[in-house]
Amino acid sequence: MYSFSQLLARNILLGAVFVIISTALAVFFLADYTAQKHHQHQSTITAIAQQLSKNKELANILRKTQDYTQLAINTYKGEKIYSYTNPSPGFTFPMTQPPAQKVTLSTVDLTISYQLNTSKDSLFVIKLLFSLTGVIVLLVVLAAQMSVRKNGRFMSAINHQIKKDLSLLSSDDVEQHDDLIDIPELKAGIAEIKQLIERQVSNSSVLEQHAYTDHLTGLDNRNRFVQFYESLLAPESATKFGVLVTTRCSELQTVNQVHGYQEGDNYIKNVGNLIKSAVTAYRSGRLFKLSSSDFATILPNVTLKEAENFAQDLTQRFNEFQQSADLDSIAYTGLVYFDQTKPLGELLALVDTGISIAQTQHINAWYVQKDSEALKNADFNQGNQNWRQEIDNVIENQRISLLVQPIQPTTRNSKVYSEVLARFLNSNNEMLPTASFIAMAERLDKITAVDKLIIDTAINEIISKNLVEQSFGINVSSRSISDEHFLIWLERKLLREASIAPRIIFEITEFGLQQNIKTSKRFIDLVHRAGARITVERFGVGLTSFKFFRDLKPDFIKMDSTYTRDIDDDKNNQYFLRVMVDLAHRLSINVLAESVESQEEKHTLERLFIDGCQGFYIGKPKPI
Repeated sequence: MYSFSQLLARNILLGAVFVIISTALAVFFLADYTAQKHHQHQSTITAIAQQLSKNKELANILRKTQDYTQLAINTYKGEKIYSYTNPSPGFTFPMTQPPAQKVTLSTVDLTISYQLNTSKDSLFVIKLLFSLTGVIVLLVVLAAQMSVRKNGRFMSAINHQIKKDLSLLSSDDVEQHDDLIDIPELKAGIAEIKQLIERQVSNSSVLEQHAYTDHLTGLDNRNRFVQFYESLLAPESATKFGVLVTTRCSELQTVNQVHGYQEGDNYIKNVGNLIKSAVTAYRSGRLFKLSSSDFATILPNVTLKEAENFAQDLTQRFNEFQQSADLDSIAYTGLVYFDQTKPLGELLALVDTGISIAQTQHINAWYVQKDSEALKNADFNQGNQNWRQEIDNVIENQRISLLVQPIQPTTRNSKVYSEVLARFLNSNNEMLPTASFIAMAERLDKITAVDKLIIDTAINEIISKNLVEQSFGINVSSRSISDEHFLIWLERKLLREASIAPRIIFEITEFGLQQNIKTSKRFIDLVHRAGARITVERFGVGLTSFKFFRDLKPDFIKMDSTYTRDIDDDKNNQYFLRVMVDLAHRLSINVLAESVESQEEKHTLERLFIDGCQGFYIGKPKPI
């Protein structure tokens, strides 16, 4: 048995080794971090300097963005313009302090010499190491003390038991004392091991539950769905046939955009509860969450006729829910029959086609896909055919309804607009699912015609309702701006409506503009010549450079919702937005924020000098 001093010495040695290794690693990673920081800062200096025309502004911006030990700005010929030396540089690790560097910018006739100050990073590492050393010392002492006590009790009990056993061996009635061979500490150790094993088993069950459960609805997820279906295909399975039912919440994207992401989550949970209630009527039915918008129901040993009754019940529940919800539709359902010969991939493809067909029928409709040959014939796809007919019908008969959602200015001088949102109607004047309509128009190469319809309708509404004092944003697809015929049509349209053109702002995604910079520049130049303006929406998703904006010169950028959501609690996004707003304003570009869902988000964005806010908290869409 080890003495206290022996255990303490051993633990101190281990702790010292750990502290030394931790210190070496901390210094190594700090040196690597400062080197990367220095490399990134050279790019930052170059980017910022190219955007600024005044050297004093450049020095102020550099001082705000980084802490320096030394900073000097000279002309290309060596004439001193600005010089700064930090009077209190602080302590830094010698090997982590980056050397002085020089950046030469021939385009603006400047050379910038600087040395970054890493004292704050070094101070953080020193505090971390001191805290870590203190914790290790405390743990070493406690561990040694506890080990001595526990070992002492254990060895004392063993010595006592040995003496007892020896005394028993000297007697003639050993058999009568078998129950005396008992070590309480040993029993406690066995019980502790048993509890540890049970805890590990419990933790494994929790991990498995997380792996197979959708966190939003609490339903089994796609992994469990695949596992369950494969069990149905096993030869010993009692299930010989059944029906796969897939339900798609086709308005999720619209709900997120118009009402906010929290409402989108509530929408999904409500649909899940409605399906769950309907499934309870089928003893062996199982409900799964396949994706962000799709639910799957497996009805084992249920005929197609019975499943149609289930789908009809779903539609009725969705219709009732829609009456209390501010939505154009709730969900659409596809059904397909299966037996033990049907692979899962084929079933999912068939039921997806069924959903596509259901979406072209009445609101919250369902459809049974029976034709398996549809997947084998490349020239035949019933879902595409139905969508093609519906899109042609919308275009030819101008079955379109327009809503507008306001963008609220944050100051009196901010010039903003209202965004036009299009809704499409079938032959029964019922709303088609917007996201699916746009996606299918893209797939079937009809999106350019749809864009023309939206622009035409919006301009006609502005004229007929005398809304010439307001401004409106209209979304345009990236495919349309690459279409030569569309560009000719648009230019003639804007020139013909010269009084309306200044009131139109065309919105196009950052990703769409980046696909072909030359084409994008041509489109923006055309729009500007006609007097209209441009917004780059979903900004921040790509890797746009400052040169991109300097060349294209948009009028607005609309930050992607990933940067504005919960902005009041996200310091990183706050810093990023503040920098982007400052740089955009220097290029005379207004910055807008979408998906603003709370007062706290709005106030934070106003403090960051955002020019306008859009979202559920600001205003809901309403007819134009």
